[in-house]
Amino acid sequence: MSAAYGLRRVIALVAAALGIPGVLTAQVDSARVKRDSVLAPPRDTTSVQGSVYTRPFIASAARTAIGGYVEGNTNYFVEDGVTDGFSMELRRFNIFVFSSIASRLRFFSELEFEHGTEEIALETAQLDFQITPQLALRAGIPLPPIGAFNQNHDSPRWEFVDRPLVSTQIIPATLSEVGFGAYGRLSPARGMGITYDAYLTNGLGDGILLNDEGRTLLSAGKSEDQFAEDNNGSPALSARLGFLRSGLGEIGISYYGGVYNSFREDGVEVDDRRRVTLSALDFATDIGRLNIRGELAQSWIDVPESLTELLGRKQRGGHLDFVLQLVRRPMLGLPRATINAALRLEHIDYNIGSFEATGRKIRDEVTAIVPGISFRPAANTVFKANYRWQRMQDVLGNPPARLGGYQVGFATYF
Repeated sequence: MSAAYGLRRVIALVAAALGIPGVLTAQVDSARVKRDSVLAPPRDTTSVQGSVYTRPFIASAARTAIGGYVEGNTNYFVEDGVTDGFSMELRRFNIFVFSSIASRLRFFSELEFEHGTEEIALETAQLDFQITPQLALRAGIPLPPIGAFNQNHDSPRWEFVDRPLVSTQIIPATLSEVGFGAYGRLSPARGMGITYDAYLTNGLGDGILLNDEGRTLLSAGKSEDQFAEDNNGSPALSARLGFLRSGLGEIGISYYGGVYNSFREDGVEVDDRRRVTLSALDFATDIGRLNIRGELAQSWIDVPESLTELLGRKQRGGHLDFVLQLVRRPMLGLPRATINAALRLEHIDYNIGSFEATGRKIRDEVTAIVPGISFRPAANTVFKANYRWQRMQDVLGNPPARLGGYQVGFATYF
């Protein structure tokens, strides 16, 4: 019995135990899939908007299918001459379930296991109803379309072990929220496309300020409680416009905003309504064998006046990735293996502003340079090696802490 056949048997048994009928694998008759509009995969799988459905298992899906991805890595870091030594981690194991319910209805969900079973979370659970190719409705637990990475974050798609700092610290990816909205794609001219997404969701919570990090931190504003109810009854709005041009790539602008604090208790307002606002610009293009993509973001947070010098009211950051395909040819019995060189440049500032008493700039910044190399035996599997050089400066501008280290990892869809 082959390993692939054994894996298919295991998936089928898991599906049966979960009561999911008709789980199929890559042996599905692709011609039948194309003939039947109920089974056909979604039309838009090229843009950031379509990335949620650009998973290999969906292309072979009939009524219902299961897939996922796994990633693991090793780390060896030294910070100011001190090291904790060598460590290994299985960072994520994610399970996808996709179902084509009817010709205009599809469902997708993702269950994430982080660091073994240390954290288990329902990351996505969304029902899509396509009214026309230009308009679809979505409800459940979507990924708010702030930036590109939040919707397009699967590790097998990236040549770097760590996620971009701007996408996890300034934008709190991966951000999942309960809500509903609409999305679609327009084609105003040949070779051009415009995508739009807009959602109302429960939004972020008080943890933006009330956290253990001692700084304004949007990622701490995420809460499992907000999958059940909004902490303030005031939904957040998120939206993104993407502009695609054949041969050039895609650029997107996005917005996220809402009240984050619990300003009301038992019907009585106990605090001002404090808002958080995010804006982001993302882009991706190919120049020959060189892929360039990046993301820039800035946030504005309403912070009580007495805390404004300790907790940042404005934050910003960005990353720029370069991936150059060095080799693509058959090797080791693999018909389309590739070797890539990669470089990431990134910077974030947690507190933009100056001290009122001295006029000196407030420092709470991180800068990193990450060169690397990767090997892809197949398009959906990557082995990656990175060196991370990172410099961290505290609020007062003391001499920066310096971190350096090696990371080797792998990621694959299944």
